[in-house]
Amino acid sequence: MSLGSLIFLMSLLRAFGLGDPGPLEDVVIDRYYIPKICLREVQMGDFIRYHYNGTFKDGKKFDSSYDRGATVAGVVGVGRLITGMDRGLQGMCVNEKRRLIVPPHLGYGSLGVAGLIPPDTTLYFDVIMLDIWNKDDKLQIDTLYKPEHCNRTVEDSDFVRYHYNGTLLDGTPFDSSYGKEGTYDTYVGTGWLIKGMDQGLLGMCAGEKRRITIPPFLAYGEKGYGTVIPPQASLVFDVLLVDLHNPKDGITLEHLEVPESCKRKTVTGDFIRYHYNGTLMDGTLFDSSYSRNHTYDTYIGKGYIIPGMDQGLQGVCVGEKRRIIIPPHLAYGENGAGDKIPGSAVLVFDIHVIDFHNPEDPVEIETLFRPEDCNVTSQDRDFIRYHYNCSLMDGTKLFSSHDYDSPQEVTLGANKVIEGLNRGLLNMCVGEKRVIIIPPHLGHGENGARGVPGSAVLRFEVELMSREDGVPEGYLFIWHEDPPENLYEEMDLNKDGEIPPEEFITFIKTQIAEGKGRLMPSSDPEKVITDMFQNQDRNQDGKITAEELKLKTDEDQERVHEEL
Repeated sequence: MSLGSLIFLMSLLRAFGLGDPGPLEDVVIDRYYIPKICLREVQMGDFIRYHYNGTFKDGKKFDSSYDRGATVAGVVGVGRLITGMDRGLQGMCVNEKRRLIVPPHLGYGSLGVAGLIPPDTTLYFDVIMLDIWNKDDKLQIDTLYKPEHCNRTVEDSDFVRYHYNGTLLDGTPFDSSYGKEGTYDTYVGTGWLIKGMDQGLLGMCAGEKRRITIPPFLAYGEKGYGTVIPPQASLVFDVLLVDLHNPKDGITLEHLEVPESCKRKTVTGDFIRYHYNGTLMDGTLFDSSYSRNHTYDTYIGKGYIIPGMDQGLQGVCVGEKRRIIIPPHLAYGENGAGDKIPGSAVLVFDIHVIDFHNPEDPVEIETLFRPEDCNVTSQDRDFIRYHYNCSLMDGTKLFSSHDYDSPQEVTLGANKVIEGLNRGLLNMCVGEKRVIIIPPHLGHGENGARGVPGSAVLRFEVELMSREDGVPEGYLFIWHEDPPENLYEEMDLNKDGEIPPEEFITFIKTQIAEGKGRLMPSSDPEKVITDMFQNQDRNQDGKITAEELKLKTDEDQERVHEEL
């Protein structure tokens, strides 16, 4: 039977009154509470902290650390305690409770302690172990959780924001950031923290959780701290690192998705439309354009947005998805913003670029197909028919002529379509297919239009279906060659010196039929010819006289002369 078993058996016999075994030869140890988890046991040379009540056999108390309001701290097994305590404390775990029965020869012997402990007295100690450490101990770090994605870890001189629960080794809490207004924010490795925390935070990722166990000589040592941390106390911090940065940091870019085709990238002065989710480094969402169902629209490189975004939006492609990580000195600094962005917070923006343009951008034209036998192209004032699909640059469909029974019809240069599309439809052959990219200042501008967002770049896929020669602005009819020298006489079909509507209409139709002239295309011929007659009938008496009949070119010349 081992010595420990013998001592334990003797304690049982005594407890159950099975006879007096006589004078004790060694300490009797009753381990009446043993923690389920015991990471470490007391060994000779360890420094320990414990509470105790000391009593005589009759239960009378002769001493108590509880009454003094302070734990006992000291080195075990080196003769600084009575022999019985030195032996009885060996092998204890933190939070273990023991009753030690110390015979006189292992206590205060035949002398006792004057006025306190009589000679040859057996002593009873109820002990709870609170702390164990050794001068050779090192910082202990247990990783409780580590994110899969970790681009950067804490280094000396970094600024960190973290939450923590602080306890003594026995689990007694002494402080927590969670009950305060925010995280604990400080520099690492610059002496602002106890040495153990300076060391324990190194190498952490944002979002990582650690348990950092710090021996007293790397914490508050012999003095402790106030009333909450006793002298020579080991400290345990459960830490959640919220974010980190260095005052020398720039932004960090992660290219999440880059389109295969990227003809142009943003530069300073461009106007950009993008969606974003903005989070803190721990994933807490503080803002999102998606929740507003509207892009964020701004100029870049001009100070309209925080410096980190001004930098992070440089060099993006239409359709690109990018993560921009911005240190606080390039975001909202030490003060933060509102109640959602704390001071000194690192910000993470996941952006999706919808489109961008520059106020000086022209219309961009890409020819997809052009017939080989193309000799005649569309010009200003021509009447054309074309099919089109119109979309935003992210592919969102807006309008399509294919949704209707016939192609779109327009007279070029007549202000019937947006300027960018009018330019993009010029110089096309019938059968030609194009992609036309239109910046908003040549489209629907900052305000947009029904179904078109403000400041949107538009993408048109067009196919020219037909073309008719037009007439100059202000003209209803033009001659293919010089008009007849005696126009009035030829128009006066019955030679009675005046031209009624019937003669005028018959004459014009004849010129058109013989290919000598043409009307403005896409118009109702009867209405156009009637308008022409009314323009020539100056006094509106229902007939045109020789004095009233004037060619448009003559009218224009007279107008110039009057202005001069």
